[in-house]
Amino acid sequence: MPETGRSALRVDDVEKSFRSGETAVTVLRDVTFELASGEAVVVTGPSGSGKSTLLHLLGLLDRPTAGRVRIGGLDPWGLDKEERARFRNRSVGFVFQDAHLLPQYSVFENVLLPALAFSDRAAGAAGRAEELVARVGLAHRRDHRPAALSGGERQRVAVARALMNSPTLLLCDEPTGSLDATTAETVADLLFELHRDRAATLVVVTHSDELAGRFQRRLELREGRCSEV
Repeated sequence: MPETGRSALRVDDVEKSFRSGETAVTVLRDVTFELASGEAVVVTGPSGSGKSTLLHLLGLLDRPTAGRVRIGGLDPWGLDKEERARFRNRSVGFVFQDAHLLPQYSVFENVLLPALAFSDRAAGAAGRAEELVARVGLAHRRDHRPAALSGGERQRVAVARALMNSPTLLLCDEPTGSLDATTAETVADLLFELHRDRAATLVVVTHSDELAGRFQRRLELREGRCSEV
């Protein structure tokens, strides 16, 4: 059971290493921070500092070598594989730099998909997907496939998809990195608006000074170590 009275996200002394032949390469060292429910933080740092690796650990796409990540007071790595997949589906939304939409499905279908992974999420899912498609301004593109969309439209679909199951934690890896300045601002506006409306805890990794400047709280990674700036 989740611990009570705990933060939305807590990272304690997290380390991540990868094997390279006979050598272990440490990408993250002693990373520790805590976020309250509904809080927003940006993570910055030079290329190769471990930003995307950290986001993958928070999103349960990879396991820490040492230390612990807790979401809502629960350590997901204490769950079995199926329970962890269910927890991630329910609790974590992920927006990648490249939208990673499934090309054979429409806007509506791409948004709907996370709710179909487990039967207990399917009730009312179509209505929620319709609402989100409209909320990101794409009702008129509902039946279009990703190839027919602009980069900004694809990223708006990715945001809607990440919010489909009303996650408590929303993770974004360079969400505006592949967009022009005007479209990037539009997508950033949408992210903040939906974050406020849905009270999810938001973690964004970015190289963009413009996007980073919109956050009240900022973490910086350098050579695998995290500090608040």
